[in-house]
Amino acid sequence: MIRARVTRTERTTDHFVTVTVSGPDLARFEFLGLDQCVRVFLRRPGQEKLVLPDSDPDSWYPEYREMADDVRPYVRNYTMRRFDARALELDIEFVAHGDGGPASAWAISASEGDEVGLYPEGIYYLPPADADWHLLVGDESAVPALLSIVEQAPRELRAQVYLEVPSPRDVRPVQAPPGVEVHWLPREDAHATPGRLALETVSRAALPEGRPYCWVAGENALPTGLRRTLVRDHAVPKDDITFVGYWRAGVAGVD
Repeated sequence: MIRARVTRTERTTDHFVTVTVSGPDLARFEFLGLDQCVRVFLRRPGQEKLVLPDSDPDSWYPEYREMADDVRPYVRNYTMRRFDARALELDIEFVAHGDGGPASAWAISASEGDEVGLYPEGIYYLPPADADWHLLVGDESAVPALLSIVEQAPRELRAQVYLEVPSPRDVRPVQAPPGVEVHWLPREDAHATPGRLALETVSRAALPEGRPYCWVAGENALPTGLRRTLVRDHAVPKDDITFVGYWRAGVAGVD
């Protein structure tokens, strides 16, 4: 387990908040790749200090579940936006849901010095070297991972990128290689299930020729539905598709 403290926050767009954390423990952070997942541990309201479970990968979760309510922190899984090993800084971009979710509420009100716990986990973005182009798709929960991938991609990358976001005010400039086309998909219906617009748009899109590597993430229906479409309608081999259900509509995260 890694302890860090908030050094600054930024309201990136209407529905996104970037929190930067730092601390000497980040010298032990093992950077694995551009879409690396990190468990984020947060104090519950009324807790005096952040208590973390054991760092052993085989025992931290059982220990976490056995913690008493007055010490057990919230835990949510996020993709880091940026890691600076020299400055010992890590950025996490949160979606400001407006629904009272604990991580979203924490990010909106976070201030300098607030403590967080971090547990680094793995990556999903593992493209084969011989792919002709990439198809990268996600709803707002996958936007930080997708932007991390695109903005740090090699100059020769050819890709079609589809980013679904809650509103037009969440569209932002992207520093992408010249062969990367970024398609922002702002929702017009505030009550629509996230990911549905991306699924429908990409399913109708004319895709480039050649062998693609596909990375799709977000609300569970988006990656599972688009995977079926890519296999059935575009003859993409299943091994060339990484699909990740970051969350399910109506289902809360680990408490």
